[in-house]
Amino acid sequence: MKYLDVVIENLPVLIFQGAKITLQITIISVAIGCLLGLIGGLSRLSRRKVLRFLATAYVDFFRGTPLLVQIFIVYFGIPKLLMDLQSFMVDSYGMTPVADSFALPRFLAAVIACSLNSGAYVAEIFRAGVQSIERGQMEAARSLGMTHGQAMRYVILPQAFKRVIPPLGNEFIAMLKDTSLLSVIGFAELTRNGQLIIARTYESFAIWLTVGFIYLIMTFTLSRIVDYLERRYKTGD
Repeated sequence: MKYLDVVIENLPVLIFQGAKITLQITIISVAIGCLLGLIGGLSRLSRRKVLRFLATAYVDFFRGTPLLVQIFIVYFGIPKLLMDLQSFMVDSYGMTPVADSFALPRFLAAVIACSLNSGAYVAEIFRAGVQSIERGQMEAARSLGMTHGQAMRYVILPQAFKRVIPPLGNEFIAMLKDTSLLSVIGFAELTRNGQLIIARTYESFAIWLTVGFIYLIMTFTLSRIVDYLERRYKTGD
């Protein structure tokens, strides 16, 4: 069959280039997002108003705007902002221009946009996880002579981490699917590779169906891993 021949011929590209890059950008973005999210989540619980305000503004902006718009801001907006800033410095202070133009590499733009987006959602996950721990845990830790930081590190966060595994897994899966939006800037992840193959073969049904199955296999596998981790940590309790 013609459909099958096209799929077999292009499957290595979809798997070893498209799916591989999709997983790479997802892992990097969610890893950075977890770091940003932990900082943001704890900042939202901070007694310092400035930290709380900054964290809330960050979370509200990146959760309240589409990822596609954020990608455009990072890939197209930041270079334009740098150009305008350079023009201002040249006109106002006679500074020598640094470059004729600015452009972010697609991979870097993808990591920045996806990491910032993921960090906003992870911040809420960590905040909810910490708040789900009974107050008595903190009071007991402080009564044993621990500082607030030590109590968070050794008592609260280990318990909260177990509770946030399912939502963190869901965030990873959601980000894996959302990386398809990076195709709009020409980033060669799975969806973009599918578009390029279709442009060459004109077999849209077969290729898009194959791309969909590859996404399904990845998300299904990740779901099973998350379920395993959740059961393991519950058993550990």
